Amino acid sequence: MGSSVSHAAVPPSPPPSSPVAGLAVALNPPKEEAEVKVEKKVDYFNLPCPIPYEEIQREALMSLKPELFEGLRLDFTKGLNHRFSLSHSVFMGAMEVPSQSSDVIKVPTANYEFGANFLDPRLMLVGRVMTDGRLNARVKCDLADNLTLKINAQLTNEPHYSQGMFHFDYKGRDFRTQFQIGNNAFYGVNYIQSVTPFLSLGSEVFWLGHQRKSGIGFAARYNTDKMVATGQIANTGIAALSYVQKVSEKVSLASDFVYNHMSRDVSASLGYDYILRQCRLRGKIDSNGCVAAFLEERLSMGLNFILSAEIDHRKKDYKFGFGMTVGE
Repeated sequence: MGSSVSHAAVPPSPPPSSPVAGLAVALNPPKEEAEVKVEKKVDYFNLPCPIPYEEIQREALMSLKPELFEGLRLDFTKGLNHRFSLSHSVFMGAMEVPSQSSDVIKVPTANYEFGANFLDPRLMLVGRVMTDGRLNARVKCDLADNLTLKINAQLTNEPHYSQGMFHFDYKGRDFRTQFQIGNNAFYGVNYIQSVTPFLSLGSEVFWLGHQRKSGIGFAARYNTDKMVATGQIANTGIAALSYVQKVSEKVSLASDFVYNHMSRDVSASLGYDYILRQCRLRGKIDSNGCVAAFLEERLSMGLNFILSAEIDHRKKDYKFGFGMTVGE
């Protein structure tokens, strides 16, 4: 008997790919897989409205100018309803008095402050009365969707020390202009406009009637999602630069440089702003040897603990304060 063995046909193996051909494919990918970069066109007729001229350095000031204090501070706020609230503030610490010597002279002081707040989407009223007889009041009223009126007033028992300021803020499509008038014959006008989606330019003019002095200034602000750079200069001889780098959503670094041509004074500072889950830490160090830190720790809902410290080796001035904030 004969036996037959059937063998399945095995397809021939493909030839090995050439390394030169593989390199060519890697360097020249197909059009459908290549990344296509599309440049976004800038709509210069729909630029964002800039921030107010007076707040052009607000990101840098948050890190470099924390609300430092010396002594004990206790703030309590009680909300009566969703619009009206009362506040109580107690401060016990030291106050610096003017002196002709280089040494810092301090005297102990203490005061109590009572306040009332009315907050509405279109109207804000804030009043403060202190034990020394001073009265501070602030009003913010939206007269229209693009026009806001602000009033700041301070009344004291001392003659010629009471102050009042009216402030009008008009917001356009891509510009902002403000007009200020004070009781000491102060007049000021500023204007700022968005030139590109990231760059805004502005200028200001002011007049001091009692001192017979006038001034003019210019400012520029460039901001993106990661950084903010500003520059200001005035004919009074002051030039200021600031830069803020947003490292992440919780960390930002800031620096500034100020030059006074009249007094030949130059100062620079570096600061940081670190927001943690339960606290916020801010601090700075400047070219005069002054180091400061400000800590806000949230202990629970409506209860915050505050620590403030400042060391000035040049003036031999050392400040330390702590306090509590109760209420939202």
